[in-house]
Amino acid sequence: MKYLLAIDQGTTSTRAILFSSEGEPLGVAQQEFEQHFPNDGWVEHDPEDIWRSTIDVCKEVLEQNEVSASDIAGIGITNQRETTIVWDKETGEPVYNAIVWQDRRTADFCETLIDEGLEPWITGKTGLLLDPYFSSTKLKWILDHVDGALQRAHAGELLFGTVDTYLLWRLTGGASHKTDATNASRTMLFNIHEQKWDEEILARLNVPRSMLPEVEDCSADFGLTDPGLFGAAIPILGMAGDQQAALIGQGCFKEGMIKSTYGTGCFVIMNTGGEAIESKNKLLTTVAYRINGKVTYGLEGSIFVAGAAVQWLRDGLKLVSEAAETESIARGHPVNHGVYLVPAFTGLGAPYWDPNARGAILGLTRDSGIADIVTATLQSVCFQTQDLLSAMQQDGAVPTILRVDGGMVENSWLSQHLADVLQLPIDRPRVIETTALGVAYLAGLRAGIFAELDDVAEKWQLEQRFEPVMPPEAAAELYKGWQAAVARVRS
Repeated sequence: MKYLLAIDQGTTSTRAILFSSEGEPLGVAQQEFEQHFPNDGWVEHDPEDIWRSTIDVCKEVLEQNEVSASDIAGIGITNQRETTIVWDKETGEPVYNAIVWQDRRTADFCETLIDEGLEPWITGKTGLLLDPYFSSTKLKWILDHVDGALQRAHAGELLFGTVDTYLLWRLTGGASHKTDATNASRTMLFNIHEQKWDEEILARLNVPRSMLPEVEDCSADFGLTDPGLFGAAIPILGMAGDQQAALIGQGCFKEGMIKSTYGTGCFVIMNTGGEAIESKNKLLTTVAYRINGKVTYGLEGSIFVAGAAVQWLRDGLKLVSEAAETESIARGHPVNHGVYLVPAFTGLGAPYWDPNARGAILGLTRDSGIADIVTATLQSVCFQTQDLLSAMQQDGAVPTILRVDGGMVENSWLSQHLADVLQLPIDRPRVIETTALGVAYLAGLRAGIFAELDDVAEKWQLEQRFEPVMPPEAAAELYKGWQAAVARVRS
């Protein structure tokens, strides 16, 4: 029997998931790694932690399941997007820590570019807004602030990559410097209409073209792992940024289908087919996937803090000892308790794009307690999703159903409250590891295990549908309170 191995390199942990050739999850290994916060709004990772944790979990899941490298038909890589790494072309030594997607250090530089009137020009080419979220200004920051980095980059000595590219380069022993179209589309350096790196943006940011990886389809021959790593060379055949991978794992291959992933952040993507819809409401136009050279576009809204807020309840405030406790706390608590938590810890994402907003708990009274704060934290995720769907509707999209995934939606209270706030049915699939599943499918497509996307779509299975039970007026009233709370924290 042949297996598929998915590497899911996330913001707070790295996982390896072993799938059967039918897409059934057989085993998982996970390892958390350290987060670094050197300044207000700065977030970094040590690239060596990312690399070590990746190798550890891959070996662990193979050993647990007594599977050898020669039994693996292909590896798929999915990753935290936008996180930026620059390393030495010869030694692989990073010149600086990975600057994480949540990092806001380039907010002032983005403002400068906006003041120069460059945002419409950049959005027109990349589908993205001028925000510190994306890779390009993080890359420029490294080149400008690390001694000698700019000169070395122009001399062809340094390479740039998002996490997928860095892992691929390490896994192949430096033989393969590539990315896929979805990750490229999140750098703010890639022209999504022409499907190539944009020379004009590179020139404006003084980023040498020689640093950038080759851009492939999501299902492609990316390279072979160094045989010394796992005992035999394994082909790497699939790659996609985590949110696009989840769209694929959810089988959202028809225009108008929407998936929403609840991990560290929350990301909603709607498949818009061959049309790159330009949003009037600060949503992002992005590459949903590119297979056999054909591009499918998506409209995306990004929320920076979802599961990270629950992690903060656990690790920062110590209000719960594990995330799962939040479900029973919220279940026994009224939803209209009057407390709102706005988790703008690193600014607000779509549709506000306010990097200087900061988090707040509003509506506290003498009676407020732990249950109010915990429930408000879960509700904030639902309200932020409503912000995104409202923006999509204003852009002419008509959401009819939402497929959800990610660790947070194991919480059935949250899934039900989401249906109530959105006034939409919520479909939770049987396999909620859809991000890893998506790249396993991509690798399986290239390996010939699946003939086409329709084969993949047929494998999607519903675990539970949550229908709205809250009256629309009550949902509208709760959401109105949320909008007032957000207005209070805007910069």
